[in-house]
Amino acid sequence: MRIIFMGTPDFAVPALGAVLAAGHEVLGVYTQRPRAAGRGLAPRKSPVQAFAETRGLSVLTPVNLRGTDEHARFTALNADAGVVVAYGQILPKAILDAPRYGCFNIHASLLPRWRGAAPIQRGRSEAWMLKQP
Repeated sequence: MRIIFMGTPDFAVPALGAVLAAGHEVLGVYTQRPRAAGRGLAPRKSPVQAFAETRGLSVLTPVNLRGTDEHARFTALNADAGVVVAYGQILPKAILDAPRYGCFNIHASLLPRWRGAAPIQRGRSEAWMLKQP
């Protein structure tokens, strides 16, 4: 299949690796823009971007996906499906509907118990609280 992958943190890297290992054609990798990090506040690429570049994949880092230009660029990739893993932005309906079979979201939480913006962190903090005397 022709896939557009969308993800940003370390958590998303194994999913991108699995898509590649399965033999799918990755048309593009969307990720968040490099952010200032470290002591020198130098721009640091996301883990997904770093991984994608080592595999020679096309990386796109739009500020947001709301504009018609971004919709057109995404649609022009003519993907069969989108795979979304902790991308970091809410996807507009035009983006979700553009791939032939739509977009599939891989989510880290154990729904419905830990949902929202930080399910892993909430799960860890709750587990920590349960262990306290």
